[in-house]
Amino acid sequence: MGENGTERERTVESREKETGDYIVRATAAGAQIRAFAVNAKELTERARQIHNSSPVVTAALGRLLAGGAMMGAMLKSENDMLTIQVKGDGPAGSLTVTADAKGNVKGYVREPQVVLPANSKGKLDVGGAVGRGVLSVIKDMGLKEPYIGQTELQTGEIAEDLTYYFAVSEQVPSSVGLGVLMDKDNTVKQAGGFILQLMPFAEEAVIGKLEKNLAEFSSVTKVLDDGCTPEEMLDKLLTGLDMEISDRMETKYYCGCSKERVERAIISIGRKEIEEMIADGKEIEVGCQFCNRKYWFSVEDLNGMLKRV
Repeated sequence: MGENGTERERTVESREKETGDYIVRATAAGAQIRAFAVNAKELTERARQIHNSSPVVTAALGRLLAGGAMMGAMLKSENDMLTIQVKGDGPAGSLTVTADAKGNVKGYVREPQVVLPANSKGKLDVGGAVGRGVLSVIKDMGLKEPYIGQTELQTGEIAEDLTYYFAVSEQVPSSVGLGVLMDKDNTVKQAGGFILQLMPFAEEAVIGKLEKNLAEFSSVTKVLDDGCTPEEMLDKLLTGLDMEISDRMETKYYCGCSKERVERAIISIGRKEIEEMIADGKEIEVGCQFCNRKYWFSVEDLNGMLKRV
């Protein structure tokens, strides 16, 4: 009895450690509003470590990871996948984030070491790092063709760009807030965000109250740095609107790459390219952009793949 109790306690403790980052789903005003909030500190720090990114790039990627995690939580089937690509003309180049419906998210930036002076508000200049360009959302829902929505970047600050995407591409009036706060040693101090969406039948009084709450809300990083949980963040945003928490889901930085998956990717590029690699007579190295793992394939491996093309 005592041993079983101890085992249960250990399980609870380990679960608490694993769920440092999590997404909360909620509704408010009798389901006239649906809401999401996320704490993404650990997964953003993991991304920073993997990519050795500068503070401004960590902030940009962290915001997109938080947004992607919440948008992944909106997917209907557990096998659905979502990819967000931000292609700007700023020095950071393109950013890519992939998320699934189970809370797994990963991402990378083309130029992770960009350094820029602070913007006019004294904050990290994410808009300057990203620049102007296009935001694309690709949803793979197991159909013949994926759904692709594209909108122009509005500010490059990510949250405003996702707000615009929801309004234009999905016709859902939304408010997106995202933030990453860096510590003095350039590690991630806080990261997270929220997405609030109005349903088509939302009443004017509800919309007015929500707009008032948003105007009084300080910022994602301020609220998180004050020690608020995602639930408490939504409580502030949905004050007076009868919020009901639907569920809570762990989210984490996770890359499911493997040598077998990379092998399938090489096979998919075709016979001619593989024959050229074999002709070079050297072992090839393939790296995963999301987690920086390296995979090596010998000429013998390549010959084996050629038989399967």
